[in-house]
Amino acid sequence: MFAAGRQRGFTLIELLVVLVILGILLGVVSVNMAPSRRQAMQQEAQRIAMLLQLARDEAIVRNCPVAFEADADAYRFLVRNDVRAWEPVTQDDMLRERPFKSSPVSLLLDPASTVPSDKLRIVFGREPVDRPFKLTMVSGDVSVAILADGIGHFTVE
Repeated sequence: MFAAGRQRGFTLIELLVVLVILGILLGVVSVNMAPSRRQAMQQEAQRIAMLLQLARDEAIVRNCPVAFEADADAYRFLVRNDVRAWEPVTQDDMLRERPFKSSPVSLLLDPASTVPSDKLRIVFGREPVDRPFKLTMVSGDVSVAILADGIGHFTVE
């Protein structure tokens, strides 16, 4: 008589066990979904490689030098004006100044720039062929390199 009148359902212990299991699974999934520092640097290098390609093409189209300049916290693009001075690119949203997402970043250029400066600068001329270079970005223990072949191809390794 009492068995027929009992309601069917889950006990509190069963519900708590299910919630603990769901919490553990959610924690594992969220840890795996967050990008690692290596992936973040890789994405930043891909973005810079595409912007370098754009700056190179822009120098050819504008028929004036365009430069990539970077320090430990940010990078920007410059264009040479009529009085042969460098000005930041402000009219183009793609080539605007941007901070590094994982700053501070150390930048190494191989071969090294011939102009001594506290900031790294890569100048793209009006010619479609330039000298190859390797730009290495280092943040903490993670490093990523951008390779330029001199004819307009940029790859990230």
